Amino acid sequence: MPALNRVQLIGRLGKDPESKYTPTGKKVAHFSLAVSQRWKTGSEMKEYTEWVNIEAWGRLGEVCQEYLKKGSLVYLEGRLKTEKYEDKGGDTKFFTKVVALSLQFLDKRDKEEPMLTVEEEAVDYEA
Repeated sequence: MPALNRVQLIGRLGKDPESKYTPTGKKVAHFSLAVSQRWKTGSEMKEYTEWVNIEAWGRLGEVCQEYLKKGSLVYLEGRLKTEKYEDKGGDTKFFTKVVALSLQFLDKRDKEEPMLTVEEEAVDYEA
């Protein structure tokens, strides 16, 4: 049966990316992305922001760490991944994140900054 797991987001980073290495030596960057929706109800403007946790591996993670910062505007494509863990009380908890596969910078850039669109191969990265 066919399946599709693809996410497309445009938003701003909520904090600077944080990078670390897995025990196997692979680099991974984590950051949060604020995706806002605005609408008008009568004469009142309303806004809702969805916060999405992002994980970027390999070269894509390196680029995120080097060029992105809090407030950066990006277009991101990736896939959903849900993981589980046990809390201190022994209860199983689930959380969903987006594993980035490609990223495009949307901020206006200085003349010195490169125009970048970065894609990562769809490899099954594991910690």
